[in-house]
Amino acid sequence: MKLAVVGGGSTYTPELIDGFARLRDTLPVEELVLVDPAADRLELVGGLARRIFAKQGHPGRIVTTTDIDAGVADADAVLLQLRVGGQAARNQDETWPLECGCIGQETTGAGGLAKALRTVPIVLDIAERVRRTNPDAWIIDFTNPVGIVTRALLQAGHKAVGLCNVAIGFQRKFAALLDVTPGEVHLDHVGLNHLTWELGVRLGGPDGENMLPKLLAERGDTIADDLHMPRAIVDRLGVVPSYYLRYFYAHDEVVRELRTKPSRAAEVAAMEKELLALYGDPALDEKPALLARRGGAFYSEAAVDLASSLLGSGGSAVQVVNTHNKGTLPFLPDDAVIEVQARVDGTGATPLPVPELDPLHAGLISHVTAYEDLALEAALRGGRDRVFKALLAHPLIGQFEYAEALTDKLIAHNREHLAWA
Repeated sequence: MKLAVVGGGSTYTPELIDGFARLRDTLPVEELVLVDPAADRLELVGGLARRIFAKQGHPGRIVTTTDIDAGVADADAVLLQLRVGGQAARNQDETWPLECGCIGQETTGAGGLAKALRTVPIVLDIAERVRRTNPDAWIIDFTNPVGIVTRALLQAGHKAVGLCNVAIGFQRKFAALLDVTPGEVHLDHVGLNHLTWELGVRLGGPDGENMLPKLLAERGDTIADDLHMPRAIVDRLGVVPSYYLRYFYAHDEVVRELRTKPSRAAEVAAMEKELLALYGDPALDEKPALLARRGGAFYSEAAVDLASSLLGSGGSAVQVVNTHNKGTLPFLPDDAVIEVQARVDGTGATPLPVPELDPLHAGLISHVTAYEDLALEAALRGGRDRVFKALLAHPLIGQFEYAEALTDKLIAHNREHLAWA
């Protein structure tokens, strides 16, 4: 089995490598190719990756290359974890929207749209290269904004599934609070990427006992603290929102906070510098503790589970993924991309039935789906007017004065990445 990781020079990659090494019986990788245009980073990450495999006795071969075509040739699955423009572009996404009093964030609002515009054309080009060399290969997208990028891939006819680590993070946290193994916890996880709610926390499977009321009653303070939301709000909701919902539920408060501290991109850039220095140490043969602060917790477990099911080595499994709606949420088009529990096997992902949604959740999902439709249109076809309409449609913006100003700022800060600008 051959896997390729595009964006393999990311400081995330050792987390993924560690998962491949520990879970080699689940996903027997014979060749792993790390692809990245940044040759200097790639060699540092590749060296550590080989040492991790060696220490854990993994027999697979790790190859590094800056050549996308060579890297993806004949791969059974290609994982996408790229960041067009790097942390510098992310820093811009997180700062210039604040000038208009709007959230600056890499996956939602104006910053999220900027990332989508930079990313979708690049991802589609990579996917076409994969299709030319192996049309049967699966594409696993971890590149943000996952929902929009996955929609672009599926719309273009690629064999693609989107992946995020939010759900597996919740599963691990709830398992610890309930003192059970993660495999015993099934989430009623519903929504769009970075716009989800845990409607139930069930023991033993989709029909198991719902432990969420007990968790909220007995561990509500802990859950609310993790979300950075008031306990009273979580209790009134009666469900557990993704922490990304704070951008919607406490928008102005978050804007005030973001204006008083360095951007997350600046923090991550400093962390990456330190991580790359560690990766260059020939004595290091395991992922360093610092990597846990970088983000992407449990990404490797989720990626291994998904790849093994898609490629047949792990059999059919239930996992939270991003895939076509297919009638799961009746108020959305079938080709909308949602994030829910799905049955995953060699044919792809089939969403499982979900509980009926409260209008509080369904309304926001519908609103953001409409924005994502316009965002994808802007990413595919370009043009100032399409960017403006997408921004005007976003529930965190929604005023023409803001949309006009943000459109100008977005184009000015991303001109080098936008072929039409």
